[in-house]
Amino acid sequence: MAGPHHHAYVWLGSGDVLVKPGDAHRRPDHPEFRAAQVMPLECADWLLKPAARIEGTFEEPKEAAEWYAAQLAHYAGLFVGSYPPEASYEETVRALSAGADRVGGWWVSGGRFLSLNLIACSPHRARPDRACPVR
Repeated sequence: MAGPHHHAYVWLGSGDVLVKPGDAHRRPDHPEFRAAQVMPLECADWLLKPAARIEGTFEEPKEAAEWYAAQLAHYAGLFVGSYPPEASYEETVRALSAGADRVGGWWVSGGRFLSLNLIACSPHRARPDRACPVR
């Protein structure tokens, strides 16, 4: 992909995996990082994971925001208590249009953690050294 865009990532897994013991496997310099199914510690590090982890790629912020809202609706039954307070669709479009990421993470039923991510690519504002995983 040539121009600015966002890659979508989802992780739903046992909260125990997030801290197995410690978080070294969630850092890029750890030998298990690329293969680890758990989300990375830093959002931009999703771009260092294999391209097969990408759930979708969006050049248009509105399409990406629609994906994000659809994922929240898809996982709504897992949330304990009320639906997660999340930025509005319009706020998501504004953030993505400015080249920012949209990241959400919630503890859900069964001791699991849900992570929904739209990660800016080409370039990433905070980590321009992170190359796009799709060439």
